[in-house]
Amino acid sequence: MALLNRPRIRDDRGVSRETRAQKPSTWPGLGLAATGALAAWGVHRLFPAVPMLTAAVVLGITAAHLPRLRSVVRGPARPGLSLAGRRLMRIGIVLLGLGLGLDEVVRLGWGTVAMVFAVVAATFLGTLWLGRRLGLRGDQPLLIATGYSICGASAIGAVSEVSGSDEEDVASSVALVTLCGTLAMAVLPLLQGPLGLGELGFGRWVGASVHDVGQVVAAAQTAGPVALGEAVLVKLMRVALLAPLVAAVAFALRARRRGVRTASGRRPAPVPLFVAGFLLAAGVRATGLVPDLALEWARTAQEGLLAAALFGLGSAVHLPTLARTGGRAAALGLSAWVVVAGVSYAGVLLTV
Repeated sequence: MALLNRPRIRDDRGVSRETRAQKPSTWPGLGLAATGALAAWGVHRLFPAVPMLTAAVVLGITAAHLPRLRSVVRGPARPGLSLAGRRLMRIGIVLLGLGLGLDEVVRLGWGTVAMVFAVVAATFLGTLWLGRRLGLRGDQPLLIATGYSICGASAIGAVSEVSGSDEEDVASSVALVTLCGTLAMAVLPLLQGPLGLGELGFGRWVGASVHDVGQVVAAAQTAGPVALGEAVLVKLMRVALLAPLVAAVAFALRARRRGVRTASGRRPAPVPLFVAGFLLAAGVRATGLVPDLALEWARTAQEGLLAAALFGLGSAVHLPTLARTGGRAAALGLSAWVVVAGVSYAGVLLTV
């Protein structure tokens, strides 16, 4: 009886050891996410036109629907896969800041900077408004608007961290944005001639309108090295807007939920720590003190972490549920695609 009545021993955070011991292990899911990232890398090596992050999402969705893996993904691996989709995503986004060549971005000129701001604002606000009008559930309009306007799945993951979005909303938004970005890799090169764009103009158009960095590279390289260089620089300008957008969402949600505290009793931070890390990493890169080898290792780590996170998010996609809102989501995706492509094309014509 004495043993039964003995008080539980608590750690410094007030969590009992017994409770901690009862928590499901995250290692099976983290191991599966790492395996998925490695498989995505293999797919990219075999088929260079398929970006690693795109492959990771597709493999995650596939794993969630294979009979032999489905019970594992939804059972013992779920805690680790969910953790990968959150924590690894944050670390990958911080490392993404090291890829920002801010000095190179400035050399593009203020006209291009204004064009990128206009594309991001028009795409974000237009997609958000239309998503609400179409009646998409939960945070899907916000997440899809972010993905189309900034940098695809990475931006969705960043905003979901401050909005506390449902995992299924995040996964379905990632799937839609990934699908449209993948289609853009094939469609945009076919439009270069009919739209009368040279290498420089085509590169900037791709950088301003395609979602994921890997998809930008895949689409722009078809027009040559000049197009590829311009596309990457313009794309990095969009990525640079990730931090202020996430901060704005955090401030808006903080104002809406004024007085609400987290489970730990603290009010949510006005600017998430990983956003500050992203800005700090970009500032460190701008100093020019980081060796090229270190930047290369950081880029590799960033891709691996984001691939594991996106595999985890993809594994949360439930296709029957996605199909029930597929018509409205597809309409929003197509409309957002037209907006971002149209506004960026007009901007390119005005600035090139």
